[in-house]
Amino acid sequence: MSEQRGRPSPQGPLGDEQARAAVRGQRQRLLVVVLGGVVAAAVVVAVVVVAVSRTSGGETFEDTYKGPLAPTTREQYGAVAMAQPRVTAPVLDLYEDFQCPACKLLEQRLGGTIKQLAAEGKAKVVYHPFQLFQQDPLMSNSRRAANAAACVPAERWVRYHDRLFAEQPPEGDRGFSNEDLIDWGAEQGVADPAFAACVNGSQKIDLVDEASAQAGRAGVDSTPYLALNGRKIGAEALGSPDDLKKAVAAAAGAPAPAPGTTRSDGTAFGADPAP
Repeated sequence: MSEQRGRPSPQGPLGDEQARAAVRGQRQRLLVVVLGGVVAAAVVVAVVVVAVSRTSGGETFEDTYKGPLAPTTREQYGAVAMAQPRVTAPVLDLYEDFQCPACKLLEQRLGGTIKQLAAEGKAKVVYHPFQLFQQDPLMSNSRRAANAAACVPAERWVRYHDRLFAEQPPEGDRGFSNEDLIDWGAEQGVADPAFAACVNGSQKIDLVDEASAQAGRAGVDSTPYLALNGRKIGAEALGSPDDLKKAVAAAAGAPAPAPGTTRSDGTAFGADPAP
């Protein structure tokens, strides 16, 4: 119910159809804008790869934080907020598509740090899953995964989110079958038959469309898209867990972590490389 709060509700069949048409139009306009740069998708992936490869040895790292998670709640347009009680800022917004390879890479490299920031009360993290892709099988994969994620109870959502990225099908392959999506939910403790019915019946697909339209209104022009307090984060903040922590600390007005602080897996970072 919270996803609909504050939204106009046209009355009658005509108003309902006009509202659905408006959402479809917004989603299509978003997809045209975003996918106008689809030839640059490899560039987006490359930027993320370069950004997360800035260790002293030039090797990529994997974020292995396994600590506790902050509580999660649902917000408008299918968003899921992860934050400790009374933590409202800074806000780290993450827009992602479960079929997006660059989003999966970011989750592998910095997803644990994002969870750690929320768990330690240093940020409110808001996940915004939406449908980016316009052509099948990518589009259908994306829509099935986003619909299933919207069906999952908030308290199970983050682990399910992680499983979807772990199981991301290769580009060009059909994946995220309803059967698998339901099984992965059961593995996370989602045993309510209503979940399977929600997945099989695509009961949250209108919410997926609304989330896509909202991403367009938020200015999302690529994925993954991260924003701190409403401002897009540049690649310089994605170089390492330390870089992201510094950006969040700066957004909070707090002292940034000093060089030499540890990653979430306990190993030390050296000083930032010279520009």
